[in-house]
Amino acid sequence: MADTPPPAAQPDAVAASSTAAAGPAALLRARAPDLAGLGLDAARPLVIVDVDEVLGHFMEGFGAFLAGRGLEFRVERFALFQNIYHPGATEHLPIEEGRQHYDDFFRYGAGEMRVAEGAADALRRLSEQGGVVILTNAPGQGRLARARWLGRHGLDYPLLLNSGPKGPLAAALAEQARGPAAFIDDLLPNLDSVADAAPAVARFQHVADPRLRPLAPSSPSRHTRIDDWDALRIAIADSIS
Repeated sequence: MADTPPPAAQPDAVAASSTAAAGPAALLRARAPDLAGLGLDAARPLVIVDVDEVLGHFMEGFGAFLAGRGLEFRVERFALFQNIYHPGATEHLPIEEGRQHYDDFFRYGAGEMRVAEGAADALRRLSEQGGVVILTNAPGQGRLARARWLGRHGLDYPLLLNSGPKGPLAAALAEQARGPAAFIDDLLPNLDSVADAAPAVARFQHVADPRLRPLAPSSPSRHTRIDDWDALRIAIADSIS
């Protein structure tokens, strides 16, 4: 998760996203790889899932990385750069300085992130029911480290990097699937984007870090919020059955 989608994040070459000029009617379709090219059967249901604070404890891992640089990460709000401080300081680091640490984390520290409890087993079981695609907003320089992290933790599913709202790319993937589709993310703007671009896709909000859960904006009337992966797996399975 982040304060806003990082401008430095670049989409994967085969998964460039488009953003809306104004409202759902203005949504532009994204270029997306063929599901078959990702090794997925378009006749099966599709599960599209985020990484940070969904499959992995991003804030915890980023905080440990910052501590190694003599900085403090305080979980005071549902934000990223505004939680980074020098020890004892009352003002957070300038946003651009925080963004540089964020970019460096993906270069040097993202492999140390802890897997969210129950996530790997849940996706393994869901993959028996449908195809799984990992859709993450991460800087392009972090693609290799992210792929290695997923592989090490039993999460070796097709990985797509995105920049900005996820709705257009999620819609372009879901419309290829002849079965139902589900989308899981921690960030309300991404869930809203998918609701606008692909309203038939089932949407689930999950926040892995217990410290963040009471701080995370939600819209329960629009997106189902489930912060336990065992319960979430059952709900997703029901939505794509």
